[in-house]
Amino acid sequence: MSNTDKKPQEPEQQLDREHARFAQVNRERQRLLPWALVLGVSSGLLAVAFHRALDLAESLRGMLIEQAHDQGVTGLAALLLLTGVGVFLAAWLVGRFAPEASGSGIPHLKSVIYGYRTFAWGRTLVIKFISGVIGIGSGMALGREGPTVQMGGSLGSLMGRGYTQSPEKQRLLIAAGGGAGLAAAFNAPLSGMMFVLEELQGRFASLEFFATAVACLAADVVCRALLGDYPVFRLPPIITPSLQLIPAFILLGAVCGILGVLLNRSLLLSQKLSAWTRGRRRVWWFFWGMLVGLCGLFLPEVIGGGQSFLDRIIVTDSLAGSSILGFLFIRYVLTVGSYATGSSGGIFAPILVFGALIGLGAQHLATTLYPGVESEPYVFAVVGMASFFTGSVRALLTGVVLMIEMTGNYALILPLLSGSFTAMLVADWLHDTPIYEALFQRDLAKLRNHPS
Repeated sequence: MSNTDKKPQEPEQQLDREHARFAQVNRERQRLLPWALVLGVSSGLLAVAFHRALDLAESLRGMLIEQAHDQGVTGLAALLLLTGVGVFLAAWLVGRFAPEASGSGIPHLKSVIYGYRTFAWGRTLVIKFISGVIGIGSGMALGREGPTVQMGGSLGSLMGRGYTQSPEKQRLLIAAGGGAGLAAAFNAPLSGMMFVLEELQGRFASLEFFATAVACLAADVVCRALLGDYPVFRLPPIITPSLQLIPAFILLGAVCGILGVLLNRSLLLSQKLSAWTRGRRRVWWFFWGMLVGLCGLFLPEVIGGGQSFLDRIIVTDSLAGSSILGFLFIRYVLTVGSYATGSSGGIFAPILVFGALIGLGAQHLATTLYPGVESEPYVFAVVGMASFFTGSVRALLTGVVLMIEMTGNYALILPLLSGSFTAMLVADWLHDTPIYEALFQRDLAKLRNHPS
């Protein structure tokens, strides 16, 4: 009898099957709950430790820069030597012991979740943490958010092995750990869930959503308890921006879409250049570290992860219009060059810095075009961050929700959607591959060419 000749199931049989399926999912949730909770708490604690270690490293860097100014040529030479050695060591540790810990680690995590790679979680976690603290602490313009995603995924791999023998179900906790890492980095649990939905998994089944939600919420509770229960950016009360400014936000989104594509292509080109100069890469690491140290001597705010710089330009005061392009260019070069070293460090935070600077530039233009309409600089900066993130990563919901959680303000929803949606359309129109997808494809190509 052919498939087309089979009789449809009776309603009673369909109902029994549905009851059985629901009972199975419910039992699986109960089994999954403690593992997801432990994963979220441990990811939160790890994120706090990484945050504290980076704060300490950046404080030490600030002290060294002050002493270098006081001691003249000797201080300058010592600073350049230390930053050169720091960047060299951060990149060498990754290249020697855990190449999968290079960069943000998000493309590698996607390879693991899709089943293309196995996960050496122990060495990845240790090298990711140490290399990130040394490299970002030395001043490389990379973020801590990507590393916390991969480190959360590493913990998820550990938990998954205790939870089940099924590789597919183990990958469920790896994705949840990655989301918990992002939630912990930004105090943004919804953004962690959205990131797994849009970027890591590309789908959300019931159990995947359940595990990710539990892990993200637990990680966020831990970080808020230990680092403070407040949004990342503590802005004054925001009045809903005037509808007259919507064209300005759309224009801002278009610019962010174009420049997001430019950043993506620059990062990919830097990876190719790094591969071509492989024989001289150790010299490059040391040279780049010295260059970062030199920048830090004269412009200490442009090096490092960028959180303090964002606080300055968004929360405390805005930049003069004449200095925005200069900061944008310097930070752009530092980010692309730092990522090319292969050290542990992400592009999440640099993307937000770029967006904030572009947003401030757009606010200066809006003040000229709309002289009678109130336009706060930090509103444009926040919209710029979401729009640039969407233009580069193409994860619109994650970018919008992230900004709402980071500012604690829903009044920006319309400007955020206007700018971010425009950035996505422009980037798609330019036929650009989202940065994490492009790096993921590059990782698969390397795996195909060198399967060992």
